Amino acid sequence: MTGTDPVMTLLAAAAQLEQMAARTTGGQWRLEGLLATRPEIVAHHPDGSTEHVAEARSGTARWIRALSPEVAPALVGWLRAAAHQDTVDAAALRFAQTLLDQTR
Repeated sequence: MTGTDPVMTLLAAAAQLEQMAARTTGGQWRLEGLLATRPEIVAHHPDGSTEHVAEARSGTARWIRALSPEVAPALVGWLRAAAHQDTVDAAALRFAQTLLDQTR
């Protein structure tokens, strides 16, 4: 999406976020017990080391919970509002582009 119309980028990110929130487990997410299974999401650190994100749950659990589907409507609203402003909100555009890049 890099190099495209900023309004289209913002609206595409809003739509992508809405779709992802609709496909994931809804409800209020809480920090509770750990599951035996985990997705294969690997963090690549600047020093070249890697770590399964699921194995680092104590450090990522609050982050995951904070970005539950409950926050999607507010983020979608922000992106759509930013798309309709006379001046493009640089932070909204960075967020939108990063989201689209991460969800390809």
